Amino acid sequence: MQHPSRGIALKIGATLGFSLQYVCMKLAGNSVPVGEVVFFRAFFALVPIALFAMRTVGLRAMVQTARPGLHIVRAAVGSSGMFLNFAALKLLPLADITAFGFVQPIFAVVLAAIVLKEVVGPYRGGAVVVAFAGVMLMIAPHGGIGGIFAHGLSGGAALALISSFASAFVVIYIRQMSATEKSETIVFWFMSFCAVVGALTMLWWRVPLSWAQVAWLIAAGVTGGIAQIMMTFCYRYAEPSLLAPFDYIAMIWAVSFGFLVFAEVPAVMVLVGAAVVTGAGVFIAIREHRIGRELASRVEAV
Repeated sequence: MQHPSRGIALKIGATLGFSLQYVCMKLAGNSVPVGEVVFFRAFFALVPIALFAMRTVGLRAMVQTARPGLHIVRAAVGSSGMFLNFAALKLLPLADITAFGFVQPIFAVVLAAIVLKEVVGPYRGGAVVVAFAGVMLMIAPHGGIGGIFAHGLSGGAALALISSFASAFVVIYIRQMSATEKSETIVFWFMSFCAVVGALTMLWWRVPLSWAQVAWLIAAGVTGGIAQIMMTFCYRYAEPSLLAPFDYIAMIWAVSFGFLVFAEVPAVMVLVGAAVVTGAGVFIAIREHRIGRELASRVEAV
């Protein structure tokens, strides 16, 4: 059932939820190992996901899958991206890590052409080139190309970019899985896999947590789980090409929370680069939406 305004509202809510998740993780402190953060994020995200599934497909249907192998591959790639993303969060301001996340749709276009053999026309190809220029601007304050693998913030930029690349691979896998797998099933197995991997890392890397840290990490998990549900559910009401531009509202939340909670002021070049990448992403989304409408009109005419 198409209900664009409801889909847009859910999409905006999802961007807010993921930003709040980052805030909770930062408030828990940088002393918490990444694996421990991943465990709390994934394990407690299962609570709202299971409650949601009880009202939609049911718990049994949520667990059942016809393609366990693809779930394992998707979860392995996705969990790698999550580890890298949370490691980058320890090194980057909220606005910076959010900006690097905007590169993921651009990577997805390139990977779709390589893996799925999708045709990338001159418009989308040009938008990818422009987005790459935006990435160059974003990494300039972090050491540029020459220093991106250095320590400190440059290391954070490298981790964030690799995380975005892994997330783009996940998009490709989800496209292949969505034909036979329910959204609730995909999310459940991904979160379960991440929780197990995070728990295993805690056998070697774990620190005692205060009650305040535990509370912040649980809040990150629940908030992230709710955001995941809203992100999944919004596509039931509106087309992906219509919703894609609203991903970039995350920068408003990131800059606002970063300044108000952590007194972070993003570098000007990061914001300029993020604006360039955003423009390229919005252009691709609008063009895809227009092409979709034209194809639908031709089908109706026939």
